[in-house]
Amino acid sequence: MSGKALSNVVGFDDAPFRHGHRGDVAVVGAVFAGLRLDGVLVGRVRRDGANAAPKLAQLVAESRFREHLQLVLLQGIALAGFNVVDVGDLHRRLGLPILVVARRAPDLPAMREALYRRVRGGRRKWALIERLGPMEKVQNVYVQRLGITREDADRTLARFAVHGHMPEPLRVAHLIAGALGHGQSRGRV
Repeated sequence: MSGKALSNVVGFDDAPFRHGHRGDVAVVGAVFAGLRLDGVLVGRVRRDGANAAPKLAQLVAESRFREHLQLVLLQGIALAGFNVVDVGDLHRRLGLPILVVARRAPDLPAMREALYRRVRGGRRKWALIERLGPMEKVQNVYVQRLGITREDADRTLARFAVHGHMPEPLRVAHLIAGALGHGQSRGRV
């Protein structure tokens, strides 16, 4: 994929949920063709579950946007609490590069401890995070990537981060997901 200008991208974020919530949590995918919002995907994943990769893959694969998509962006590696996305599995299912984006570098020791102490299947989930490797600073955010070079990740972030540091597909997915959870969007990505 090196050197290729990416134009069709989907960015996923999860909706907010109450602290004690158990069950499924909404996830939103904002599909962009260049800088134009081209569509929205909505699905659900289990709070602290293990179904994020197959659910996201299904949302994309069954969408009318699938044939044109060139990249999947994730707002962090976990959705719905600690439903850690198996990025390798998502990449294999879709055959698309995956770029995990975070505003700040995560506190990995705290994350590991929380997974080990409070989350069912925490050791397996921690292994998924470790397998993807450390986050690297690209542009003004931190990323983990699979199937995309650092240079293409840099180009993609530069192209899509037009209203701040986060790429527009993630910013829009965050706004829509926030509205689903609270009735209106609020906060920043």
